[in-house]
Amino acid sequence: MYRTHTCGELRLADQGKTVTLAGWVQKSRKLGGMTFIDLRDRYGITQLVVEADAAPELVEAASGLGREFVIQATGEVLERQSKNPKMPTGEIEIKLSAIRILNKSVTPPFTIEENSDGGEDLRAKYRYLDLRRPPLQRALALRHRLAQEIRSYLDGQGFMEIETPYLIKSTPEGARDFVVPSRMNPGTFYALPQSPQTFKQLLMVAGYDRYFQIVRCFRDEDLRADRQPEFTQIDCEMSFVEQEDVLNTFEGMMRQMFKNALGVDIPNPLPRMSWYDAMDDYGSDKPDIRFGMKIREITPLVQGCGFSVFDGAQYVGGIAVPGCVEYTRKQLDELTEWVKRPQVGAKGLVYIKCNPDGSVKSSVDKFYTPEQLQAVAVKCEAKPGDLVLVLCGPKRKTQTQLGVLRIEMGNRLGLRDPKVFAPLWIVDFPLLEWSDEDQRFYAMHHPFTAPKPEHEKWFYSDKKEDLERVCANAYDFVLNGTELGGGSIRIHEAAMQERMFEVLGISKEDAEYKFGFIINAFKFGAPPHGGLAFGFDRVCALFGGQETIRDYIAFPKNNQGRDVMIDSPSRIDDAQMEELFLSSTYTPPQP
Repeated sequence: MYRTHTCGELRLADQGKTVTLAGWVQKSRKLGGMTFIDLRDRYGITQLVVEADAAPELVEAASGLGREFVIQATGEVLERQSKNPKMPTGEIEIKLSAIRILNKSVTPPFTIEENSDGGEDLRAKYRYLDLRRPPLQRALALRHRLAQEIRSYLDGQGFMEIETPYLIKSTPEGARDFVVPSRMNPGTFYALPQSPQTFKQLLMVAGYDRYFQIVRCFRDEDLRADRQPEFTQIDCEMSFVEQEDVLNTFEGMMRQMFKNALGVDIPNPLPRMSWYDAMDDYGSDKPDIRFGMKIREITPLVQGCGFSVFDGAQYVGGIAVPGCVEYTRKQLDELTEWVKRPQVGAKGLVYIKCNPDGSVKSSVDKFYTPEQLQAVAVKCEAKPGDLVLVLCGPKRKTQTQLGVLRIEMGNRLGLRDPKVFAPLWIVDFPLLEWSDEDQRFYAMHHPFTAPKPEHEKWFYSDKKEDLERVCANAYDFVLNGTELGGGSIRIHEAAMQERMFEVLGISKEDAEYKFGFIINAFKFGAPPHGGLAFGFDRVCALFGGQETIRDYIAFPKNNQGRDVMIDSPSRIDDAQMEELFLSSTYTPPQP
């Protein structure tokens, strides 16, 4: 073997042993007549030393080492004279008797250290070098540990890991599909699965009552920090269950993952919040409950006082930002411009300063008495020293804007500590969303979600207002302002599934073409079933204290969906195009 130990393994108890290590040269430096070499592998770093009186060939070999050379080194473990308490191996060093260069390296384009001097684009181009850095090694090690915890827990709960196909039928309802041309069936295409939704339901029909899969999924959508075109789900389904059974099962899984991977105990049971309360109080269906600053409606308190902006608004709401009464006019103007950005979309911002002496000062002083402004401050639960920020407009839109503002102020005030975890369940979602633009309903989750049994009477109504009242038998697992997972009790009867397609404006012919296989399957004794899927990449990132998922994926894409390391996607040659019965005349713009 090339090594007897790893570079993170040796300790003072190994003193006197002759060992062989193999790894990459982190750095090499001369001090007097001695040469010191930091040797690195994914387990750690060990200091090697070549003394001044060592054999000439050993001194020469040590002198010729450069960064990222791959070497094999043999020597004796000694106690270090100058110990390094920041390194696990900092009490020892290896006095070398032999060095063997296994492979030389050109000078790397950036430093391969804890904090690299390479920019994001450069490190993406040389991802295989970036993956040598300790932060990414820790990230992928955490991902591995979490995957093992998931498999251990679900196996103990009687779940079977079953693979489902990657080449499936395109059923666009949501994000765009990635499609794959079929050479054997000219003019037809496979789609890559956005999730294994229909297959896991078919497994329930087939009698496999507890299924799971850590599975790759694909969505052709615009990217951001927590989104990739290919991502991984912890995909699960159970038969003969109700919502409570699903929540208890996967709450237990998350509890085990937190405990065994991070040593963190989360509440038992987890808090639950309705979708309506989440929107009213936090302006988001994935609320961050690590801090307060709840949204409060103040519409009746501010209308009828002559301020036309509020008088004509459907909804007026505010948040009390703690300790920000000293915000200057310049800071308030900057915040006003911030809420006007397209990402927020507000038309303006009103503020009320709650001074430490109990007085109030507002940007709309001339329309309201101090007593009226005090009433608003009390409604928003503001204390002396707080700053009340107010927005207005259509109800749900304004609540969402206030939710975005709340998160921004939480970030500015340092209230979103990544080492603090506050999970909860969001329940009682609307089953359907009405689109004024398209004049039709869309499924809030997906078209296989069942309505709550007590709302079925409205589900079968032809009245728009009744359909808008229907709650889904659905649930999301939310952590620190991020939706980590979601699921539902599914429709398992053919008639109800056909009704869902009808409500969504999908014709019988279209439903039969796209989903006939699952409707027919439901006619052969489908059991009641439900499940959920967690975004595994997001789970890993939040457990690691990060917002971006890229460091937790070995080879991610950039914001344009490109892998700049292998230069993908790329054109295929004309022969391949003809073989796939595709036109080769289109010339795409160069990236």
